[in-house]
Amino acid sequence: MLSDMLDKVTNKNNFTTVQDFIDYASYFLEYIQKNKQATIVSQNENHYNFYQYNKEVDYRVTRPFNSKILYSIEEFEFAKNILLKDLTNLKLYREKSVIEDRSIINRSVYTIQQSIGFGLDALPASKSNTARKITGDLFERLILLLFIQVGINAKTGTVKVPIMDGNKKVIDMNYQHDLIVKSLKEDQPKLIGSVKTTSKDRLAKVFVDKFLYNKLTETIVPHIAIFLHDVQRKTSKKEGEYKIGQTFLTGSFKGYTLKLNPLDGVYYFDKRPIMEKDLFLKEHINTFDKLICDDIWNYL
Repeated sequence: MLSDMLDKVTNKNNFTTVQDFIDYASYFLEYIQKNKQATIVSQNENHYNFYQYNKEVDYRVTRPFNSKILYSIEEFEFAKNILLKDLTNLKLYREKSVIEDRSIINRSVYTIQQSIGFGLDALPASKSNTARKITGDLFERLILLLFIQVGINAKTGTVKVPIMDGNKKVIDMNYQHDLIVKSLKEDQPKLIGSVKTTSKDRLAKVFVDKFLYNKLTETIVPHIAIFLHDVQRKTSKKEGEYKIGQTFLTGSFKGYTLKLNPLDGVYYFDKRPIMEKDLFLKEHINTFDKLICDDIWNYL
């Protein structure tokens, strides 16, 4: 039932463990399979699709998704068990060699997060801001829980930056961060991360956060960014025309990297084609499995 689905996805208390996220994705994929009116194909990039709800949700259309990455209900039921096994193995061995197919990590997490977004797309337009807030909050929580699941000492919150004034008094500046990783033996951050569903309107802040934090603390703490994707539905004047548009700003990313400071890692679940074709972007942008299987252990 629609009311049950919305009750589940709009209550963030339902998502406190990785298993909670997995269970919801299974629930939603089965729900949409039975309650969709159609699957719409994007007219400019055919591997991007949209789900259209049935009459119960006034035939609303969801956000776009990459059909090469999103699992079907049957595929997800198989992959979710491998995901949990892979996370356990990473915690035990911390070696990428124990993961047979790292794409399962990317595709499973992408499917989980998109299922949340799809569910919230069923809300009326008047609640779009609420839906956007819940989507972002749950993505941050999901990434945090994945790190904790593999044995990383991670949290979200504030980092105090002590500043000495002219009278030799310490002033504490507080910086809010989506992801703070520390070693078990040290209290100082080993890694600071920004976790967002898209880089749209947020790209500059990630680069500036690194610059300001390291300048004020006189340290070199790695800063990374984790993004789900960088696509959105493209507005069209023609009724019934569905296209997707890219929200990634190539020029801005290169400019901030070259003239401000490079980030220590940028990770996507759904990389744009330009991120593979452009050698500069390819050097700086990877998929999420690279972070959780390789890079995070190097930072520690």
